[in-house]
Amino acid sequence: MLSAGLSVCLLAVSCALWPAVVRAAACEPVRIPLCRSMPWNMTKMPNHLHHSTQDNAVLAIEQFEGLLGTGCSPDLLFFLCAMYAPICTIDFQHEPIKPCKAVCERAKYGCEPVMKRYNHNWPDNLDCSELPLYDRGVCISPEAIVKAEGPDPYYQNPGRCNPESSPDFPMDSNNLHCRGPEGDPCRCKTVRMALKTYLKNNYNYVIRAKVRAVRNRGLEPTAVIEVKEVLKSSLVNIPHDVVTLYYSSSCLCPPLTPGDDYLIMGYENEETSRLLLIESSVAQKWKDRMAKKVKRWDQILQGKRRAPQHRSRH
Repeated sequence: MLSAGLSVCLLAVSCALWPAVVRAAACEPVRIPLCRSMPWNMTKMPNHLHHSTQDNAVLAIEQFEGLLGTGCSPDLLFFLCAMYAPICTIDFQHEPIKPCKAVCERAKYGCEPVMKRYNHNWPDNLDCSELPLYDRGVCISPEAIVKAEGPDPYYQNPGRCNPESSPDFPMDSNNLHCRGPEGDPCRCKTVRMALKTYLKNNYNYVIRAKVRAVRNRGLEPTAVIEVKEVLKSSLVNIPHDVVTLYYSSSCLCPPLTPGDDYLIMGYENEETSRLLLIESSVAQKWKDRMAKKVKRWDQILQGKRRAPQHRSRH
């Protein structure tokens, strides 16, 4: 069901205007394969894109399968399904509920750079400016949906550990150090940038980047960054563009502050082409001398790797 904040403002009006039989008949089960994982299972046609049937909507949403496969935004699938298979409840049937503007903007922000690399722009019919703000109207976003038995595990407590400043994510001073999976307080271990650390951890990638946003999506917390310089890359081609880093836990370690430039050292998953942040990763505020240090350290690391080979030949 919808959260109380989402449903209370129109509940009385909708119940007065829509007899129970009419309201029950207006919803239909979601049959669009891409949207069956969403935390709602009933929709209403026509949708927000004016498709009269789900069969027509399926053909239209399938064009985004390639974009979804890039992982450009954790909000993209939710946003698309909210547009193509809008949630339908007995409380809101006169007009399907739209996704919140901030959800659209997050999806566009992450995915439009990918689209532009293939000479495509964000579609006009998905214009974010036409959608309602979270605090000025009825709309849905991942954090606004709950189930009768409690939060959906995929969207559990998304604001609790989330340092984003969008209207959908309330800020508080404990966002970066909240709760781990067992309910224990998060305490990120500080990993300092040093030669000993670099040689011991053997990082796959080292980059200079500006942090755009940090997001906690329950099972897949991420950081959206703009890569300014690639100092090292071993397994994945890292573009000088907006990319996503994937945290290994909801504690968001190491912590990153949106708006700041960092030197980031982490690991690459060659199979998924993902850049990973784990507890032993380094994230330190950028200073100009850092690039020279890293290049010198990498030369030392390569020298240590070659040394055993030379000894084995004698």
